[in-house]
Amino acid sequence: MSDHTPAPPTGVDPHTPSAARLYDFYLGGKDNYAADRDAGTELLERIPELHSTAHANRYFLRRVVRYLAAEAGVRQFLDIGSGLPTQDNVHQVAQRHAPGARVAYVDNDPIVPAHARALLAGDPATTAVAEADLRDPAGILDHPEIRRMIDFTRPVAVLMIAVLHFLTDDDHPYEVVAALRDGLCPGSYIAVSHLENETSPERVAFMEQVYARSSATLQGRSHAEIRRFFTGLEAVEPGVVPISEWRRDPDKPYWPPEQAWGDGGLGRLTPPTPKS
Repeated sequence: MSDHTPAPPTGVDPHTPSAARLYDFYLGGKDNYAADRDAGTELLERIPELHSTAHANRYFLRRVVRYLAAEAGVRQFLDIGSGLPTQDNVHQVAQRHAPGARVAYVDNDPIVPAHARALLAGDPATTAVAEADLRDPAGILDHPEIRRMIDFTRPVAVLMIAVLHFLTDDDHPYEVVAALRDGLCPGSYIAVSHLENETSPERVAFMEQVYARSSATLQGRSHAEIRRFFTGLEAVEPGVVPISEWRRDPDKPYWPPEQAWGDGGLGRLTPPTPKS
């Protein structure tokens, strides 16, 4: 870290690569440290598709939020594993189509709330930031800052974009998603994007090795395993597909699935079917 690099926020280890800061590095951001740049450069030299995958994932997120705000009528968003602020954050996209939409950002990396609070300081009525861990869904649903912003008796969109692959099988990711789903009312939505390991299994295995040295382990999953996250939800067309293919914008950048290794989709929680 150079003498000109600002001191890291309390609780931030600049010497261990961070998943949030690595993602920022792939996107061309500047909120990262030498350890992140070293690990990111090592990854990009071996896997240049990480650059296009990260950008395709951001475009997927924007399309999902635009659909939810402009077409589905959602006015509350819970962005879990939000990462560092960048261009067209969730509140910006949502409020472009639905002024006054409320957004709560959640991340367990202490650098994320520090940056996000600075960005959102002028808009406390419609945005909130919480430091919490996806492995503790009850802690997220009960967090006072999230409760201040989100009314769980009304529909809410829970966004888990490029975050569930940081939960290994030992973290019980399907149970985590089910617990979050069970805390939502009918008419709510869950969006997921996830690194898939079938297009290029050797390169994903290398990613898993590098991320094992970071603040967050990583586990790619198969197409079928990713679809399991939508159990109990009604899929919004076109279902769970490669992230570049979900409601693709013909006038926006496009990367084919072999250049953007991720599946994504959006599911709606429907009311239970009445018993006859």
